[in-house]
Amino acid sequence: MSYIVPIGPYHPALEEPVHATLYTEGEVIKDAEVFVGYNHRGIEKLATERNAIQTLVLVERVCGICSHSHAFTYAMCVEAINKTEVPKRGQYIRVITAELERLHSHFLWMGIACHIIGHDSLFMHIWDERELIMDLLERLSGNRVNYAMVTIGGSRRDIDDDLRRDLLKGCEALKNPLNKIVDIVLNDKTIAMRTKNVGILKREDAIRLGAVGPHARASGVMTDVRKDAPYSSYEDFNFDIPVCQNGDVFDRVVVRALECVESIKILEQALENLPEGPINNGNKLPKIQEGVAVCRHEAPRGQLSHMVVGNGKLENYRISVHVPSYKNTPTIPHMLRDNTVADAGLIIASIDPCFSCLDR
Repeated sequence: MSYIVPIGPYHPALEEPVHATLYTEGEVIKDAEVFVGYNHRGIEKLATERNAIQTLVLVERVCGICSHSHAFTYAMCVEAINKTEVPKRGQYIRVITAELERLHSHFLWMGIACHIIGHDSLFMHIWDERELIMDLLERLSGNRVNYAMVTIGGSRRDIDDDLRRDLLKGCEALKNPLNKIVDIVLNDKTIAMRTKNVGILKREDAIRLGAVGPHARASGVMTDVRKDAPYSSYEDFNFDIPVCQNGDVFDRVVVRALECVESIKILEQALENLPEGPINNGNKLPKIQEGVAVCRHEAPRGQLSHMVVGNGKLENYRISVHVPSYKNTPTIPHMLRDNTVADAGLIIASIDPCFSCLDR
């Protein structure tokens, strides 16, 4: 028999409100639609009433998990319009914060994925290790969620030698637990049974639908802004981009787990080779000169773009935020087709959606 099965906007398998309508034959999904828009907060409009420093605070609240990514990308736009050079040390500190944020985001998602498939022991283990990353972020910035590490022209906070050594020790302490998690992810039968050949997105469909980030890389698409268009000294670091070919939920778990290994490599290189010199260009409140800039950053979920328009005043004339979930959400109906209703929550969650980012 044919059924229409609603999922959301409030559903125990999903952390944020989204509404998916499944059209099924028995338990098999034949078609699906996804509806968003439950989180709209008018952030882009609010930004036109704020100066650049106030906007950094505002855009950090677009999302709690990738808050630094938004401040980072917005600051790069203003710096591009004003032709502001960021000191090398400030660039490295931005990268350090970004990679710790990537670790935090991927550990959080892997834990939630394990919870959805019913592997709660691994969920609790992963989130226990995630606490170490949260502690490192708190040690670095004073905060566990919104880090406020960015200012226009550099970084707000420096890393002294004691903190640098502590962060390096933290990275070393993460390696063994992460290796165990990667081993479990690759070999655990429970994870394999619930994720292999589930929610497949083939390479050609990922390209056609515009998927980005780990979601695209799990489908064999080699795309990463850190390699494609290096910024903030990413060209200084030696790291690999994990890519899988099957495009199922299993590969999305594997890609994110392996990306954590690469983030630790970047962190160690940045901390061991932290340049001397200033971290910013002073604390003056900048006017946003006339001009337009579009800047990209590889956020934990994929390519994040900000466009800023300035007209010579303190306030933004216009700001537009284009988030990874905006690009990845259209792949959900395609992935749901020919899967079972029981797997729908996991498939939706497998893009690591941030509907808070998407709706703004």
